[in-house]
Amino acid sequence: MNSAFTIVDWGIFGAYFVVLMLTSVILSKSKIKSTRDYYVGGNTVPMFAVAISVLATSQSAATFLGGPEYSYGKDLTFIGFYLSAFLAVIFVAKVLIPRFYTINAVTVYELLEHRYGSTAKKQAGVMFLIGRLFASGARLYIGALAISMILFLDITPTHVAISIAILMFGALAYAYYGGVKSVIFSDIIQAMTYIGAGIAVLIYLYVSINADFGTVVSTLQADDKLKLLDWSMSGGFSVWALLGGWLLLNIAAYGLDQDMTQRALACKNAKEAQKSLMLSIYLTIPVAILFLLIGLLLYLFYQHPELSGLSTEVVQKFEGEKITIFMYYILHEMPEGMRGLVTVGAVAAALSSSNSVLGAMSS
Repeated sequence: MNSAFTIVDWGIFGAYFVVLMLTSVILSKSKIKSTRDYYVGGNTVPMFAVAISVLATSQSAATFLGGPEYSYGKDLTFIGFYLSAFLAVIFVAKVLIPRFYTINAVTVYELLEHRYGSTAKKQAGVMFLIGRLFASGARLYIGALAISMILFLDITPTHVAISIAILMFGALAYAYYGGVKSVIFSDIIQAMTYIGAGIAVLIYLYVSINADFGTVVSTLQADDKLKLLDWSMSGGFSVWALLGGWLLLNIAAYGLDQDMTQRALACKNAKEAQKSLMLSIYLTIPVAILFLLIGLLLYLFYQHPELSGLSTEVVQKFEGEKITIFMYYILHEMPEGMRGLVTVGAVAAALSSSNSVLGAMSS
């Protein structure tokens, strides 16, 4: 295993948090005159900014580490989840968004109040709070574990707690001072950070493998790693599951979950909100492919030693806990500088989901 952070790694880590502090101060200067300003930015947020924020909110540290894990162990059929999300976003944009704007909604649950009464809105709001508390708590814990492993090379309770504090410091600063507008613009920073880290890792991995592009593709094809669609009835990410349960889940995520939909409600009008959702999914699919490609290159790196020159046995364990192959690579192979960059990417992925949920739960 590599040693702890070097000066270069800490420099990158520190620079990232300086950017976070400066931007939180700048964004906090926007005047909040009403609760509507705080929760939906006074309906003045640019469409493109909302699209990037939805992209960032849909990602997390679990996605950052889990995407490569899936393609490493299986194939590319996970991309079907985002194709299902594409269909869901079309439905949400055409059916739900106009209705939210017709009633001038601040939360998605106001539509229930409009149709069925205040009791329905309150009960749905309570269920959102309970569900989001557990779901976001799990995402925060996953992110904190990853950061503790990288920063401190252990997962002791104290170091995990420090990692949680690191994540929540940035999230609270944005959500408290500037409301949803601050969160949306901070999401742009987080998205650029973790996508940049992913691109850097992909390039580094490709260079590390002693093979040309044709050899890489042919080897992956021979091992059946490039399958995009699963037509079996096995569930998982099969076409039938994607058009069934996964489609309903994505409709709920993009159109009925305040965490995601709050961003779309911050646009100038329904037409802008529709455009922002469609653009977000156009951007999300390439990002998902990026992390799946990282998993495929990790597969070549570890399972084809004739290409990487590596002959050590891969044991995806850390202090008795199972870890993803991407985390294993970070801990064992990542060079100076890259390790700091990837840590910042993991922090950004975790932050983008943490600060979002604070604004959504408060609304």
